[in-house]
Amino acid sequence: MLEPTKKHPTEIELRFVGPDNKKQDAIKALRKLGFVTHDNDHTAVSWRDHFPGLDENKSGTYLSGARHREGMTQKQLAEKTGVPQRHISEMENGKRPIGKKTAKVFAKVLNTDYRVFL
Repeated sequence: MLEPTKKHPTEIELRFVGPDNKKQDAIKALRKLGFVTHDNDHTAVSWRDHFPGLDENKSGTYLSGARHREGMTQKQLAEKTGVPQRHISEMENGKRPIGKKTAKVFAKVLNTDYRVFL
């Protein structure tokens, strides 16, 4: 006979904007609904702190992200654009700039605005 499996709680994060003097009331109300707080997790951290490389290689990161969003490999993107796969790799890794002409070619294939790659 199979034993029922234990269901683990789903972790979600809620953020609210409102008057500071109502914060404790909101926490109490959520606790009544079964939510718990992580007392050591009160400070917000910028996404830039988590992804420091993005500022150094924005265009390459956007290229990689758009390519993944479309479910393409570098080789597939190379075949559709005529840009060598090696160059795509170098662009994604910040070793080669993406020119305006190439950005427009990528944008057409990846269904996005070319300016994100510049």
